[in-house]
Amino acid sequence: MLRITLTSVAVALAIVLALGPLVQAQQAQPQPPPTWKQGQPSSMADSTLAPIAQPPAPKAPGEIPVDKIKVPPGFKVSLWAHGINNARVMTWGDKGTLFVSSRVAGNVYAVLDKGATREVKVIAKGLNLPNGVAFKNGTLYIAEVSRITKMVGIEDKLDSPPAMEVVYDILPRDLPHGWKYLAFGPDGKLYFNIGAPCNICMPPDTHANISRVNPDGTGFEYWAHGVRNSVGFDWHPVTKELYFATHARDWLGEDVPSDRFDTAPRKGLHFGFPYCHQGDILDPEFGKGRTCAEFAPPLIKTGPHVAGNGVQFYTGSMFPSEYTNRAFLAQRGSWNRTEKIGFRVMMVTLRAGDVPKYEVFAEGWLQGGAPWGRPVYTQQMKDGSLLISDDYAGAIYRVTYQR
Repeated sequence: MLRITLTSVAVALAIVLALGPLVQAQQAQPQPPPTWKQGQPSSMADSTLAPIAQPPAPKAPGEIPVDKIKVPPGFKVSLWAHGINNARVMTWGDKGTLFVSSRVAGNVYAVLDKGATREVKVIAKGLNLPNGVAFKNGTLYIAEVSRITKMVGIEDKLDSPPAMEVVYDILPRDLPHGWKYLAFGPDGKLYFNIGAPCNICMPPDTHANISRVNPDGTGFEYWAHGVRNSVGFDWHPVTKELYFATHARDWLGEDVPSDRFDTAPRKGLHFGFPYCHQGDILDPEFGKGRTCAEFAPPLIKTGPHVAGNGVQFYTGSMFPSEYTNRAFLAQRGSWNRTEKIGFRVMMVTLRAGDVPKYEVFAEGWLQGGAPWGRPVYTQQMKDGSLLISDDYAGAIYRVTYQR
C-alpha cells in the first residue's frame, strides 16, 4: 500500500513539473483589452477615457431634471413616461400602443397612454440586444443581434404576448456594433444596419452596411456599404430618399473624426469605412493607397464623437410651418473625448440648392461636463408633438408647441 502511495505521489509530481511551465505561460499571458479599447494607440494607453456606464436602474421622476432641457421659444418639454429601463427605439402600433426597445435590459415594452399617466408592460424579455422595433399591419418586428422576429396581433395580446416568429435569423453574431435599427422603407421592405464588428478594422463584406429584406424574410440585399455603424435612419417625406446617421471610429483624436449625416438615394454607394473618415481623412492604417474622393462624402459633419442615433423627419402640424420636413437627429453623446459634446437633439433643414442648416433643437442633458440623461431616439405623436427617449434616465419626454 505504501509503495502504491509513493508511486502515485511521484507521478503527480512529475505531472506538476511537466505542466508547470505551460500553466505559468498561460497565467503570464495578458488578458485581451475590452472591445472599446480596440484601435487605441500605444501613446494613449494610460488614457482615462472610457464608455459612460449605464445606470443600474431607471431614474425616479424626482431625479429627472426636465427643467434643464432647453428648447426654442414656444416649445415646452414634459416627462411623458418613466421607469423604462434603457428606453431606446419607439414605434407606434395601429391602435395607439407605443412599443419601446431596450438594448441593455434585453426587453421590449408596450406603453399605454392613459391620459394623465402611462402604463408600461413588458411584452418580451431576455433578448439579445433588441434595439430595433418596427410595426406594420398589426405586427411588431424586433431586431436582435443575429435575427429579426415578429409578433403578430400583439396589440390585442399585450397581457399574453404571442410567440415570436422568425423572419430572418442568419445575420452575423458579432456583439460589437451588433445591435440594429429597424424600419420599413417606402418600398415596403425592412431596412436594418449591420455594424462593423470593431472600432477600426477591415470588416468582412457582410458587415459595415445598411441592408434590407422583404417582410417575409426573403430577398436579402445590401443597400449601402462602408457604413461603420448607423443605428438611425429615415426617408425624406417628399423625395423618399434614405438619410442616416453614422458613428465614426474612436481613438483617432479629440476632434476627429466627425460623425456623419448622410443620404443614400440609390443602392450601392460606399461611404468610406474603414478607408476614409468624415469624408476627408484617410485612416492611418487602412487608408494607405486610397483617396477619399472614391467614396460618398458626408452631407453634414455632425461633430466628433457625438454618437448620432435617431433620425426622423417631422411631418406633423403642431410645430411651426418651418419645421415641416426638418430632420431631428438625437445624439447620445461622446465618451471618446475629454470635453464632452452631444447629449442633445439637433435639427437639419434641407432645401434644394441650399447648404443644409444644422442647429440645436433641444439640449441640457449635459450639465457641468457630466450627463444626467442621453437622448437617443425621437417619435412623432399623432397630434404633432414629439417624443424623445432617454436610455440613461430610462424616460421618455414629450415636446409640445403652443402658438
